[in-house]
Amino acid sequence: MIRYIIRRLLAAVILLFVVSVVVFGIFFYVPRLAGATPDDLASRYEGKTAGAAQTHELAVKLGFTDPFYEQYGRFAKSIVAGADYSTGPTTEHCPAPCFGYSFITHNPVWPDLLDRLPVTISLAIGGALIWLLAGVGTGVLSALRKGSVFDRSAMGVALAGVSLPIFFTGLLSLSIFSYTLHWTAPGSSYTPFTENPATWAYDLILPWITLAFLYAAGYARLTRAGMLETMGEDYIRTARAKGLPERMVVAKHALRSTLTPILTIFGLDLGLLLGGAVLTESTYSLPGIGKYAVDAITNNDLPKVLGVTMVGAFFIIVANLIVDLLYAVVDPRVRLS
Repeated sequence: MIRYIIRRLLAAVILLFVVSVVVFGIFFYVPRLAGATPDDLASRYEGKTAGAAQTHELAVKLGFTDPFYEQYGRFAKSIVAGADYSTGPTTEHCPAPCFGYSFITHNPVWPDLLDRLPVTISLAIGGALIWLLAGVGTGVLSALRKGSVFDRSAMGVALAGVSLPIFFTGLLSLSIFSYTLHWTAPGSSYTPFTENPATWAYDLILPWITLAFLYAAGYARLTRAGMLETMGEDYIRTARAKGLPERMVVAKHALRSTLTPILTIFGLDLGLLLGGAVLTESTYSLPGIGKYAVDAITNNDLPKVLGVTMVGAFFIIVANLIVDLLYAVVDPRVRLS
């Protein structure tokens, strides 16, 4: 078990290194292949009034004329140990992990991401709990009542949930529940959990439900399909023949085997959301990482986009690592060796 964990940790570190190389190459090397010069890249870091000589001097100063491996080495070092940026007469230190400074606000990217991370974590974890409980529960009941009115109705709603985009259901929910019935908080409302837990939940209940409606639909269909397949296995018939209660047969034997693919997808979905729930945060104007990424792309703010990409990759890798370690807990047929 310990050796398996060590191997998975090493694999996660190597994968994160590969991702960082690919991301850095996309942002700084691919434009060179497309014909951009070091001066073109440097022009993003200064005003439009700068002359050609000033731009070239900045390109040399930023290291854009150096070989790619040297540029990546400085980038990796800034993430691990921070970096020093010369602002003219003074030198400013950017503490690790340093993703640079915003083109627009001239603030370091990492503190901005830390400020917005609680919003994204609150949205992702709250929505994940709702869609996991609702989706898996609905899928199990639909499988046990195959062909019933409940089964057909639940799968119809699930199909609608998968088909409807979140910017449609989000705006419709805001119009009905926030602005017409006044049951929920309007968009752009967020209160930190440490200040007032009740207000925190009230502000996020509608985004949670909207986000969960999209994901619960897929989980319900997947759980139903897995349960229908598992309920016909020989070991299920053996468990029933031994006289085990139906509840134990379903929960301990059938559902436990069905949870393996669900756990895999859950890790991917949660990792993606922790990297930024772009559509949900944009629809409800929540100041999270997803909204931060949209604003950065709109303003062509390269350091912000780079920082969000690396943070999102980190969460996805960590989520998959945790899922791999939980396989043996969910399904005893899986052996960590």
